[in-house]
Amino acid sequence: MTSAFVFIYFVVFLAFVFDFINGFHDAANSVAIMVATKVLKPFTAVLWAAFFNFIAFLFFHLNVATTIGSGLIEPHIVTPYLILAALVGAIIWNLLTWYFGLPSSSSHGLIGGLVGAALVGGGWGVLNWHGLLPVLIAIVLSPVLGLFISWLLIKTSNFLLEDVNSIKAERWAKRAQFIAAALLSLGHGGNDAQKTMGIIAVLLFSAGLLNGHFYIPFWVVISCNFVMGLGTLMGGWRIIHTMGSKLTQLTPLSGACAASGAALTLFAATDMGIPVSTTHTVTGSILGAGTSNGWLNTHWPTVRRIVWAWVLTIPAAGFVAAAVMALEIFFHLGIH
Repeated sequence: MTSAFVFIYFVVFLAFVFDFINGFHDAANSVAIMVATKVLKPFTAVLWAAFFNFIAFLFFHLNVATTIGSGLIEPHIVTPYLILAALVGAIIWNLLTWYFGLPSSSSHGLIGGLVGAALVGGGWGVLNWHGLLPVLIAIVLSPVLGLFISWLLIKTSNFLLEDVNSIKAERWAKRAQFIAAALLSLGHGGNDAQKTMGIIAVLLFSAGLLNGHFYIPFWVVISCNFVMGLGTLMGGWRIIHTMGSKLTQLTPLSGACAASGAALTLFAATDMGIPVSTTHTVTGSILGAGTSNGWLNTHWPTVRRIVWAWVLTIPAAGFVAAAVMALEIFFHLGIH
């Protein structure tokens, strides 16, 4: 029994590792715009983002955590070994894409890991399509929605500021970007940290440590936001460079519109309990705001690399998780 509890808490620790890497990997989402537009210096921008990542639990209901914990696969199939396999799949894919500077989705890496491990552990019947379908639809909708909102904001802003002195307009744009970046970091912490909360909660529930009913313990909530903020504080500079300067040229005004478009999309998704990709949403928003420079200024080879990373994330993480799950099953059959 003691060894079983040690293993469970080892998997909890691994979930925190994923949470840290999520913050580290996705720091670019909150930081890149402010760095690219020179509104804040890199380290100050990271501090700003990490703070709002941490306090996000004060602003959102735990709808996304509930979706991850009980809405994607049938809870009865969940074991510590399945969660271990899912986390390994997500972590390996995150580290690979970080190494190559690709802003892939930590969220979809985790979802792919869960699905891959569940398919090996219980087959197609354990997948909850009522919960999975909105997530799969959001893969497409979240970047499109971010793009549309930021495009609408930049067009509206350009119209309203048409007769305003350029120096004054830039000063107001920089102030707006502070607020927009704070909201974006709140949205990131609110949506992404809840994914790790859901994973830990369903693990504890499957082990009988939640007194028979599924809920998110407060210590899980506060620790997940703290670890994600810590990961953001470390900063994934490879991806920050890609997001901030390789997609398109940003100004303080277009940067504020991009951050606002992404934040509004994340707030709506978190309220509906849909675990969307912050990375997808921010990339779409940057492209939408970047239309003020014209599509010709968009670096399409970089966009294509990012899209390929998006397409591959769920199957790649799922494949790794499925392989780990199969090895675990083989190992246990060998023992018995």
